[in-house]
Amino acid sequence: MVWTVIYTLTNTLKKGNFYLKKAYVSVINDLVTDQRVHKSCVALQKSGYEVVLIGRKLKHSLPMPSLTYKTVRMRLLFVRGPLFYAEFNIRLFLFLLFKKVNLFLSNDLDTLLPNFLVSRLRNIPLAYDSHEYYTETPELVNRKFVQHVWKLMEQFMLSRIDRMITVNESIAQMFRQEYGIEVVVVRNIPPSIKISTTKSRSDLGLPVEKKLLILQGSGINIDRGVEELVLAMQYIDNAVLLLIGNGDAMPVIRNLIKDNHLEDKVMLFPRMNYNEMMCYTQLADVGFTLDKDTNLNYRFSLPNKLFDYIHAGIPVLATPLVEIKAIIDRFQIGGFIDSHQPDIMAKQIGNYLIQNDLMRVWRKNLSFAAESLNWENEEKILLKFYSTL
Repeated sequence: MVWTVIYTLTNTLKKGNFYLKKAYVSVINDLVTDQRVHKSCVALQKSGYEVVLIGRKLKHSLPMPSLTYKTVRMRLLFVRGPLFYAEFNIRLFLFLLFKKVNLFLSNDLDTLLPNFLVSRLRNIPLAYDSHEYYTETPELVNRKFVQHVWKLMEQFMLSRIDRMITVNESIAQMFRQEYGIEVVVVRNIPPSIKISTTKSRSDLGLPVEKKLLILQGSGINIDRGVEELVLAMQYIDNAVLLLIGNGDAMPVIRNLIKDNHLEDKVMLFPRMNYNEMMCYTQLADVGFTLDKDTNLNYRFSLPNKLFDYIHAGIPVLATPLVEIKAIIDRFQIGGFIDSHQPDIMAKQIGNYLIQNDLMRVWRKNLSFAAESLNWENEEKILLKFYSTL
């Protein structure tokens, strides 16, 4: 009887938005397109928390969509470099210091320090979710002093944290070996919801008769093979490449398109909200993930775009990196590009595109992959993690 009353009261409070606990979630981006953080916030709500998500707002940030939790986006004086990180972390520390809160969730190393300090000062639980192996990202591996500073911060904090979350088993194992820490794997997989759209290629201004190739992502950055893919389009006929997103490689990509007269073969689209992006994705013939094995972070990456392609029902062409290859091989949903030399890459892509029977098999297998690889399964792991906090 007592448990029935408690259960009923708890659910009544939740439905009326009177939560028993409050969680502050931190991430350094502008919040709009980060599906992993959004899913974490929803999982926290299911665990009984009122959620406040904190990030930043840039000059060209998209407006926030309608959400079931609160968001705070800070406008900063600096947008990059050491002063940016210092300003963001100081302001985040001061913001969190006096809030009424029951749990902090820090996303990635660049938000961990203020969360860690406030959690220690106030004896409040801290959850840490590392979306990548941060200290081995390409932005750091060639800047040894900067990399060393981030590594010292990581060593200081992770040696004092009992457990954490990360995105795949390979990265989890590296953290376990280095810090003796318990690491829970929660992959960033879309929910098993069918994309509802009536938009056609014509509606979106896409060519109707040509093959559509797509590479998407919020980080179209160096060493992700995008520049080479653009150059490969010189040798591929009757196909158009869609690039959706932004990143530090985009200025180079724009110049490559102009210098090689590829305006009719490569279409650029800015970052867009997830549902809008997936309208384009599901119309494509193949999706690419072409990260290079130039650093540990990429070697063991499991990019979001892989699962987006799976749920959009389009075959995947990828570089054979460990985690990506395991998924493609397990479900037989795509093939591999083993060279970043544009002419060789083009030949391999062309060979796949003409194998209609193979493409049909891959498309059939994609439905089985989507049934297995969905957020509903991953969320159970995350909810269990939150319940122990």
